[in-house]
Amino acid sequence: MKKLIFVFIAVLCTLSLQAQNLLDSKWKFATGDDSTRRLPEFDDSRWTDAQIGKLWENWGFQSYDGFGWYRKQVVIPSGLKKAAHRNGGLTLRLARIDDVDFTYFNGKLIGNNGDVPPHYICKYDVERVYIIPFDLILWDQPNTIAVRVYDEGGGGGIYGDDISLMVSGTKELLSLTPALKETDRVIHTTSGFELPVQVQNDSRTKITGKLRVVIQNDFSDTISVQESVVNLAKKSKSIITFPLSALKPGIYMVRGVLSTSETEKHLKFNFAVEPEKLTTVQDVPPDFKQYWDKARQELAVVDPQYKLIRVDSLGTDARDCYVVEMHSLGNVLIRAYLMTPKKPGKYPAVLTVQGYSSDLKSDWTFDDDNAVSLGLNIRGHGNSRDDVNPGFPGFLTYHIDNNDEYIYRGAYMDCVRAIDFLFSRPEVDTSRVAVEGGSQGGALSFATAALCGNRIKVAVPAVPFLSDFPEYLKVAIWPANEWIDYATANPQTGIEGVLKTLSYVDIKNLAPWVTASVYMAVGLMDETCPPRINFAAYNKLKSEKKYIVFPDSGHGLPAEFNEMRDQFIREKFGLPSKTE
Repeated sequence: MKKLIFVFIAVLCTLSLQAQNLLDSKWKFATGDDSTRRLPEFDDSRWTDAQIGKLWENWGFQSYDGFGWYRKQVVIPSGLKKAAHRNGGLTLRLARIDDVDFTYFNGKLIGNNGDVPPHYICKYDVERVYIIPFDLILWDQPNTIAVRVYDEGGGGGIYGDDISLMVSGTKELLSLTPALKETDRVIHTTSGFELPVQVQNDSRTKITGKLRVVIQNDFSDTISVQESVVNLAKKSKSIITFPLSALKPGIYMVRGVLSTSETEKHLKFNFAVEPEKLTTVQDVPPDFKQYWDKARQELAVVDPQYKLIRVDSLGTDARDCYVVEMHSLGNVLIRAYLMTPKKPGKYPAVLTVQGYSSDLKSDWTFDDDNAVSLGLNIRGHGNSRDDVNPGFPGFLTYHIDNNDEYIYRGAYMDCVRAIDFLFSRPEVDTSRVAVEGGSQGGALSFATAALCGNRIKVAVPAVPFLSDFPEYLKVAIWPANEWIDYATANPQTGIEGVLKTLSYVDIKNLAPWVTASVYMAVGLMDETCPPRINFAAYNKLKSEKKYIVFPDSGHGLPAEFNEMRDQFIREKFGLPSKTE
């Protein structure tokens, strides 16, 4: 009897240890970048004590953008060895990381999300879950977790509550994935269809449970709630289908949970139904054309005073680099980075415009030695903050109570001035000029193509912002909240006044003026610039157009899109591909 009690207590202790989070809040942090920081022997004793789970701006690194490293040492008891071997290792959860991370365990890379410049990809909205292989673990001695973080702008660092290190359990050995035959999850019919979900059991035990799915539109209206019993043998998988009746064109969210006696596994994905047929609120102001004609006339009388400052340290073997200074609407000084081929000739040109709050650098420009590249920092951004600098937050609502002084009226004219500059350059083939950018840069790409007419031949907007504001304020939280908060704090303007001003800069209202060939990219899981607002502008285009949807991407797109974007521009302009 005593032996049975002892065994029972031992089992309980083991189970308790398996469920224990091995991490505490005592982490170390330092700004800067050095690859040796990943190594266990690196000395971090003089580093700052990190407040893990909070953006670094909130605990001592206000306004810091760039690289930072987190380090943590943890002793893993050998009592977990058997369970870890059986279940495939340990699971490290790091909540979310703004914007990019490379995560190491005992000096070995175990996973990353996003990428750093010059191929920057933002993944601030992705949950970090990494499996630590069994053979990397040191038992009953210190193990080192090192996280290299890059933040381009705004908040930075590891943030959120789900930060843990535990033995991989049933939850990690179960997977739920959408199994639509349309790999981009774009359904090209509004008639009824079946929604397939694959359930996979990689554990060594049978799984019995219930899968419940809720389908909502992107306004959070519930469309369907369904349940299905799940019985899966060990090391097996199955497809479960949920019938859906006819759906209107739109964006739909699937949220599911598989409940078993041991755990819960959650499912989250979106799909689109005929997004090209999405309709929008008609809010084009009656004086819309006159508004922009007046802005262009005001810009035309501003002496640009173009000035080029050569920066040899930023040049390459094939191209020279210059900082360009020029004056835009309101005589505001703005700057850009110009990359020009050293070999004399006429070249196509690509204007790159940046995301909200970012600081565009020279290495963000279109990377092709056979092209002129111009990277623009609009007013209030990067090195264009001499005359206008409302900050972030603050930029989005700057002079929003006055249509003629609103910040984006000037910002759009900054882009037009950048095109004026390119057209003034003798090395630019003005029959081949393109514009590209992501997020705010996607909106600026739309606006530039619209306001410059046939001067722009190609536009590549990615996850475009500043679109369909009446709907945007319903389907997004950040940064939509900045306009809503302003309206609440300024009742004399109110939401009606805010929306009236925004209607003048809404890219869906500008889209019909675009004559360029457009290639738009969409992140189907994007919560910052949801797909609905991307298609609101796209569907108003009358020019040649196409789009690509990345079904698992949020506001940060995969690196492969950078190559697809560049190749699209090269093909349109007759440039050789990178592989030629």
